[in-house]
Amino acid sequence: MSMITEITLIAVVVAVACALPGVFLVLRGVTMVSDAITHTVLLGIVLAFFITQDLNSPLLMIGATLVGVATVWLIETIQRSALVSTDAAIGIVFPLFFSIAIILITLYAGDVHLDEDAVLMGDLAFAPFRRVDVFGLDMGPQSLWVMSVILVMNALFIFFFYKELKITTFDPAFAAALGFTPMIIHYALMTLVSLTAVGAYDSVGSILIVGFMVGPALSGYLLTHSLKKMISITVLIAVVNSVSGVQLAFFFDTTIAGMIAVVTGFTTLLVLVFSPRKGLYKQQLNQKRARKLLDKRIKTLT
Repeated sequence: MSMITEITLIAVVVAVACALPGVFLVLRGVTMVSDAITHTVLLGIVLAFFITQDLNSPLLMIGATLVGVATVWLIETIQRSALVSTDAAIGIVFPLFFSIAIILITLYAGDVHLDEDAVLMGDLAFAPFRRVDVFGLDMGPQSLWVMSVILVMNALFIFFFYKELKITTFDPAFAAALGFTPMIIHYALMTLVSLTAVGAYDSVGSILIVGFMVGPALSGYLLTHSLKKMISITVLIAVVNSVSGVQLAFFFDTTIAGMIAVVTGFTTLLVLVFSPRKGLYKQQLNQKRARKLLDKRIKTLT
């Protein structure tokens, strides 16, 4: 298998793994929380590294996931005080945790592969060089295996808790009346978001994780009113964006993660403008038709 093929596979798996929970982040209106999580989990990685002194320890993923959940809890606690809005709460927690992590890296882990550039942009081009070796057999890139497991976990969670996710997303009060516990589903979803962000961190960086979680899901939302169709469209767009981004990055000899992010943003803007259901162009046509109809009614009355 060529390196380009492996990079493409990693990008596709990461994109789909991020896009699945991203569907519900978009529908719940908490996409900016995903941005906060993808940055603040770095604090968990740093703290766990200080304990284990091993970048390959599974405790790094556990620590980062816990910090991601703590980020959500703290944001919601501040927001429930009614003193500040959700955006303001994110603006307080996100820079605080991320800045602490950067300071700790600068002071105590300057010679460790935890630099700020890797955090923001990742190093997808180098992901195939970190291999899984079992009894002397090369099993492929480590990040591909890690993200494949996380992808399966996200897919199984949505499959088995589809009804709970749907009802708590669209009508939490009704869900509570039926005996569901929206808060448990919410924090389970946020735990998966944190886990996905940690798994994808080393490969694509925090910027592309946010793009993967928001861009394809937003496009799916603009193209359909059906949740099942939205999930399918989201996955398809995530795959297309990843494959196109990798190919264009090699063609122009530029950063892979950056090019995928550009492609993701470009396709999202295209859907935003030209979506046949909710696009800006469609809205403009509807407004013109409404004005013409109103003018006709005014003329008939006069």
